[in-house]
Amino acid sequence: MSETIALPRKEERASTIGDRMERLPIGSTHRHLTLVIGIGLFFDFFDSNLSGTIAKILQADFAFGGTELKLVLASAFVGQFFGSIVLGRFADRYGRRGAFMVNLGIYSLFTLLGAFSPNAIWLIATRFLAGIGIGAENALSDSYLAEMLPARKRGRYIAWAYTVGFCGVPAVGFAALWLAPQTIMGVDGWRVLFVLGALGSAVVWVLRRKLIESPRWLSVQGRDGEADELVRRMESEAGITSPAAAPAVGSRQGKRPGIGALLSREYRKRTLVLWTFSILSVTAYYGFGTLAPQVMAAKGFGIVASLGYVAISFIGYPIGSLLSVPLMDRFERKTLLAGSAAAMAAFGLGFGLSGSVPAMVACGIGYTLVSNIFANASHVFLGEQYPTQIRTTAAGMAYSFSRLSAAAIPFVLLPVLTTYGAGMLFTVITVCIGVMVVVLLGLGARTTGVEVEQYVKS
Repeated sequence: MSETIALPRKEERASTIGDRMERLPIGSTHRHLTLVIGIGLFFDFFDSNLSGTIAKILQADFAFGGTELKLVLASAFVGQFFGSIVLGRFADRYGRRGAFMVNLGIYSLFTLLGAFSPNAIWLIATRFLAGIGIGAENALSDSYLAEMLPARKRGRYIAWAYTVGFCGVPAVGFAALWLAPQTIMGVDGWRVLFVLGALGSAVVWVLRRKLIESPRWLSVQGRDGEADELVRRMESEAGITSPAAAPAVGSRQGKRPGIGALLSREYRKRTLVLWTFSILSVTAYYGFGTLAPQVMAAKGFGIVASLGYVAISFIGYPIGSLLSVPLMDRFERKTLLAGSAAAMAAFGLGFGLSGSVPAMVACGIGYTLVSNIFANASHVFLGEQYPTQIRTTAAGMAYSFSRLSAAAIPFVLLPVLTTYGAGMLFTVITVCIGVMVVVLLGLGARTTGVEVEQYVKS
């Protein structure tokens, strides 16, 4: 069904590019790329929460019916489904840096065009195309950082990148609260939000031009001289003496592995666990971010009040991400995922069943806080499961399933909310969390502190 992926034999590993990168202390290059990736993630999360946050405003402005509203909420996620697959494969074939440039360029262009939407069809189409661009952002970021950071610090620094990124969630919440109800110089406030997202991502595109290519990726492509040069620069920065000659690991790769490799005997169980995890986890994570304003409206709150309460709840996103930093490399990844998911279920049920505003806001903040401990652990977990040859292909496929699941949320969960109420909505989400935890603890691989090319075959 697929070719076997050739990795260096243990006795050949002493001077590989990967081992040299593992010996590096955290330096200015690591910190710079973590910050730049984090700023890009800021606009990924800004965009992912944009449509859901201003859904009621768009519904009023365009006189959407139920079907149009669901399509607007789902369109970006459907685009992300395709973007994750295509650009994830692109990154394994043509490089991480080039894929970063392509994905942000597409996103920036079509988000800007979305600001000029004259009708629902235009808006849905541009949200779909912008989603294709931003769809691989998480997979690329996770894979790139997993390859660039040493195992002992990998979780901590990926969590820092996502802490920067998750500031985009309250940013879109408060920006929507301020701008969405207004008309600025004759322009609808929600259109200004789209312009801000487009221009901000264009700035990140410029910053990412200075990112270095992943030396691990260069090495498996047989471009060992380029990989060696980059690692030597990092070793010089750290005051480490470089070896006399570059290794020749890349020449051992034969035919390029494709998507079929994910279901080969070595990785089949791991792949099925991650696909199941991706489908179910996003139901919990985006189920709140996408539908929280709808839940507030269903409880009788007006548009502005709903946006205000949701914006306050969104403060928990960056706080939870920050709290995850010291936890990430201290606990086994799948254990941290299971514990934070259980807490999400508890706070979600509290949010759905609460009748008072203080209780709802408290549960909302608690939910977003623990959900970002969960989210950061999941990003690290997904980026460290496969070897470099197929890392972004594998991560992109997993994220594609999560995006498809997110696209289904309005069609599956909105009717539950409308028919049975917020309590039943979060009960359904809790069941999904329960199944995910059982699969994760029972079948998930242990990855904390393991160098990304050293895998126990599933």
